[in-house]
Amino acid sequence: MRLNGKRAVIIGAAGEGNLGQVVARQFAAEGATVMVAGRHEEPLAAIAGEIGGHHALADICDEAQLAALGQAAVDKMGGVDIAVNATGWGLLTPFLDTTRAELERITALQFIGPYQFFQAMLRVMNDGGSIVQVSSATAKIMMEDHAAYMGTKAGIDHVVRCIANEFGARGIRANSVAPGFTASPMTERAARNPAVVGAFAKEYPLGRVGTLEDTAEAITWLCTDGCFITGEVLQVNGGVTLRRNPTNSEIVAAAKAAKAAREG
Repeated sequence: MRLNGKRAVIIGAAGEGNLGQVVARQFAAEGATVMVAGRHEEPLAAIAGEIGGHHALADICDEAQLAALGQAAVDKMGGVDIAVNATGWGLLTPFLDTTRAELERITALQFIGPYQFFQAMLRVMNDGGSIVQVSSATAKIMMEDHAAYMGTKAGIDHVVRCIANEFGARGIRANSVAPGFTASPMTERAARNPAVVGAFAKEYPLGRVGTLEDTAEAITWLCTDGCFITGEVLQVNGGVTLRRNPTNSEIVAAAKAAKAAREG
């Protein structure tokens, strides 16, 4: 019961089986009272009912809704000790093909939105709290056709460091976690292809790609009172940042070889 008595808000938990929901289940199992938030009522209500928590509708791109989320957490739980941003959009577009509309959308979702989410949470957070941003290994190492995603993740990581510096006097810790390739609803199509997964896995010193449970465990630990870390990006990715991601041509070649082998 490492989070016994803690009150947590997790935004980005409206997708069935996504990271936000996995974290919500683990937090509840560790004794926390959890409010899940996102844009879709039905899955939020379902996971809240399952874990005996609360839910609230909130679009991370809407400042007024984020403020209302903070107030809802106070009204329903009495305050906030933990805030986790598990939203994201895995935009894969070649650099020269990325449109202004895509740039504006991903900046709203992965930079402005998280910035204002953390503002809203810090306004109601108790001293000694914990903030966690879900980042990506690609905020540190390269992956082709992923520049807008990578850049916004790296940018908000630095904002998290600023939060750690400014709010440390209140005992509030702020960190990011950086998973690598993970089988999840966001990567469902690629994750169903063993050849693609294998192309990534061979670059991981620990010999496999990550799971949502790996990331959830790291987030949980960062939110425990025993954690004396702030302003860091925890690389929860089996050591892939010691190496690299496969190139597009390597992924395609692995998939073609696997297909040829299946066809005899």
